[in-house]
This record gives sequence, C-alpha cells and structure tokens, in this order.
Amino acid sequence: MSKGTEAKARVMLVEDHGIVRHGLAMLINAQADTEVCGEADNVDTAISMIREENMPDIVLIDISLQGLSGFELIKHLKARFPSLLMLVVSMHDETLYAQRALQAGAHGYVMKQEAAHTILAAIRNILKGKIHLSERMNASILKRIAAGETELLPPGARLTPSEFEILQLISAGYGSQEISTLLNRSIKTIESHRANIRNKLGLKDGAALIRFATQWKMGNHSSSITPHKPAS
Repeated sequence: MSKGTEAKARVMLVEDHGIVRHGLAMLINAQADTEVCGEADNVDTAISMIREENMPDIVLIDISLQGLSGFELIKHLKARFPSLLMLVVSMHDETLYAQRALQAGAHGYVMKQEAAHTILAAIRNILKGKIHLSERMNASILKRIAAGETELLPPGARLTPSEFEILQLISAGYGSQEISTLLNRSIKTIESHRANIRNKLGLKDGAALIRFATQWKMGNHSSSITPHKPAS
C-alpha cells in the first residue's frame, strides 16, 4: 500500500446462508474503502475468530443463526468488546426486531432486501459513529415521541433473550413440548418462561399468548387482544 493511501475498513460477516454471505462479500470487497476480513456461519465460529489482535472494524450479523441467535452474539460481543461496531443485516421486519437489536448492543439494522447502496450506507454511517435505521423506523420512533409515549420499545423488548426466543417459536406454531425438544430444556423451564411472558405482556392465559404471538409475528401490535393487567 502506497504512502498516503488509507487502509480499508475491515468487515466481518456472520451469516449462515452461503449465497447471501458470498453476495455481501462481493459487494463489500468491490468498494474502495471496505474489505471482508473474515466470515462465520455460526456464533461459536464468530466468537473464536474475533480477538483483540484480529479485531474487525465492524461486524455484520444475521439474527437468525444456527444454534444461538444473533441477539446472543451481539450481547456477548458487546460485553467482551464494548467498542466493537455491529450492524444487523436481516430478512426480518425491522419494526419487530430493530429496536431490540439496538437494545442488545447493535449500532444499526438493515433488511437484506434493501438495495446494495443502502447496506453500504449503513456500514459507512456506523463507521462514522452514527446509528443507522431506515427513514421509516426513525419516523416511527419520532412519531411515538411526539405523541408523548414513554415506552418506545415494542412489547417483545421487555422479554429476556430466552423469553423472546420462546415467543418466536410460539409465533411459529410450536407447542411447549416441541419447544422443549428444540431448545433442549425441560418442559418445566419452558412453562415457566411462558408464564413470565404472559405476565410481562399482560396476557391472561395461554390462548391469549398464542393469539398475541401470531399477531405479533405479522407485525400487528395493535391487535384485538385486550391485555389482562399483569400481577404486581
């Protein structure tokens, strides 16, 4: 590299779909100011690759990974490397997941179906120290502030990572026994989490939880469910 040439920003990809990961790598490596320094398809590999002596400038993370979720990876990296920049690149609707990603420690959220220039803009904004959300998401937050709302996070943001994971599985139609098998946890633990979810969301019974989970998945937070007052 000649004198005066700025080093490229080092980008790491954590994505379990090979085609998507390859496409992102091609996009990033084609830029004059960015290059891919590592790729991982699961949380364990990502953690083992990120070390103080091999720290990327920014990590792009998909929240739907095999094994532990991207949320768990974000929280782990935030705790271990507080200054590490992270951008979520996901297929999931940002209205359901973006604020929770920021709460976990990410610095931005962009959906995979966005144009290439949008993804690159998100990377560059975060590298400049900015938080990146879409104009729609920013407008939604500002609208809530203008309306005087004090709770700006969606209902799911009040849940622990384990509770949020179980809510996702309930929304996909899984019952307690199936969730117990999938997560390798006891049925008693799953039922305890379900009870905590109902209490936090103000839902009176299991049927209300299933209805909420289904409508929540569809992005219909203003559902017809009338929440039951949580136990104090």
